Amino acid sequence: MNRTTESDSNFDGLENMSISELLLNINAEDKTVPLAIEKVIPSITGLVDIIAANMKQGGRLFYMGAGTSGRLGVVDASECPPTYGVEHGLVVGIIAGGDDAIRKAVEFAEDDTTQGWKDLQEYDVNEKDVVIGIAASGSTPYVIGALEVCNKNNITTSCIVCNSESTLAKVAKYPIEVIVGPEFVTGSTRMKSGTAQKLVLNMISTAVMIQLGRVKGNKMIDMQLSNDKLVDRGTKMVMKELGVSYEKAHELLTKHGSVRNAVDSMK
Repeated sequence: MNRTTESDSNFDGLENMSISELLLNINAEDKTVPLAIEKVIPSITGLVDIIAANMKQGGRLFYMGAGTSGRLGVVDASECPPTYGVEHGLVVGIIAGGDDAIRKAVEFAEDDTTQGWKDLQEYDVNEKDVVIGIAASGSTPYVIGALEVCNKNNITTSCIVCNSESTLAKVAKYPIEVIVGPEFVTGSTRMKSGTAQKLVLNMISTAVMIQLGRVKGNKMIDMQLSNDKLVDRGTKMVMKELGVSYEKAHELLTKHGSVRNAVDSMK
C-alpha cells in the first residue's frame, strides 16, 4: 500500500525557517484539504443518505478510531446533543483504549484486532446502525477488526481514510478516501489528515441532522439551553420567528425549554 500520509514532507529544513515562513507554509498545505474533500463529496452524499434513512428507523451512528482519529470522532459525537437536542447515544464516539485515551495515548491499544468489536457490543450494535471507522493510515487493526465483524453481522460500515487502496477502505462498504498528500511534518497525521477528517465529520453530522429536521432555515431550533449565550441566541430566534419582544421571547423559551417548543406554543 502506498502510504502518502507517511511520505516525506514537501518542505525540508523546517528548523531553519522563520516563524512566519513556518506558518505561511503550514497554511499553504492546509488550503489543499478542502479541495481533496471536494473530490469525494459524492461518496459522502451516499453515506449521509444511508445514515439518515437508518436513523429514521431507529438506528444510530458510531465513530471508531485510535489516537487523533478516535478523538475527532468523540468530539463530533459529543457535540450532537447540545447542538441539535438529540439524545445522548444517537451518535457515539468510541476510541481505542477507552475514555482515558481521549487525554493521553494508551500504548498499543490500536493494535488489538478484537477489542473494537467488543467495545461495539457494549452498545448492542445492530443492523439498523452505521459504523464509521476513522483512520488516516487506513491500517489501524482496532478499527479494521471491528468493521470486519460488523460486515459479517450485516451492519453498515464506512470509513474516513487519507491513503488510497488502504486495508480499511477495502473492508468498509462505503469508504471515503480523502487523499491530502504528505504532512508538513512528515507522518504527523494530526495535521492535514486530522483536518480532513474533522471537516468530513462536520459534513456528515450536520447534513444528517438537517435531514432529521433538527434545523429550520439555518437555525438550531432544538439546541440545548446550557449557558447564557445559548439562551440569548434562542431568545432572539424566538423573537424573530414570532415577532415578539425580547422579554416575551425569553419568557416563552424559559417556559417551553427549546426554540421549537416555544414557537410551536404560539401556533
